[in-house]
Amino acid sequence: MTLKLYYHPLSSYCHKALIALYENDIPFEPVVVNLAEEQSSAEMRALWPVGKFPVLKDEKRGHAIAESSVIIDYLDRHYARKRLIPEDADAAWQARMWDRFFDLYVMEKQGKLVEDNLRPAEARDPHGVAKAKEAIAKSYAIFEKQLGKGAFALGDDYTLADCAASPALFYASLAVPITDATPKLKAYYERLVRRPSYLRALKEAEPFFHWVPMEVKPTMPA
Repeated sequence: MTLKLYYHPLSSYCHKALIALYENDIPFEPVVVNLAEEQSSAEMRALWPVGKFPVLKDEKRGHAIAESSVIIDYLDRHYARKRLIPEDADAAWQARMWDRFFDLYVMEKQGKLVEDNLRPAEARDPHGVAKAKEAIAKSYAIFEKQLGKGAFALGDDYTLADCAASPALFYASLAVPITDATPKLKAYYERLVRRPSYLRALKEAEPFFHWVPMEVKPTMPA
């Protein structure tokens, strides 16, 4: 197998990479990594000493590619039949901008909530949690205004921005529900979680849902 993906089925950033692979039916060898076990993570750390997944190894070209957005860009250039980063220059920068938006202002804030739930009770940060939830809600309102009449972030074409939005919204909505206050975002989210590529990633993650350190556990879309 030319491609190996080092990942964990629960990781939101790994979901992004999986979506890109599944969107284009790109063959790859999945390698599940447990970061808490040195033996499990040693091969991935040898490729990417930062020690964070996902990492894609292209044995044919001799490359190790880290970071989900870069992995998607790499797949686009070398393996995808239908690119997730648009060929049009203006559409491309918009896809990259909204990819950064979801990673930095939704997914990263959700990470703050997860981190806090992993702390001992006496070390928790209720002020920081409240600020993170406020930031997520603000991001929902911002993106509500971005959405137009098309099915996805940039119109009717599914792009990198939607890859980022899918896991970001899936996990963030556990703590900050998407309501009728943002109707376009709510409808957009329902389309994202029912897209076959993301449903496949979620189905693979489902056996691990009980591990998610949130009060509300994730469930498969109804």
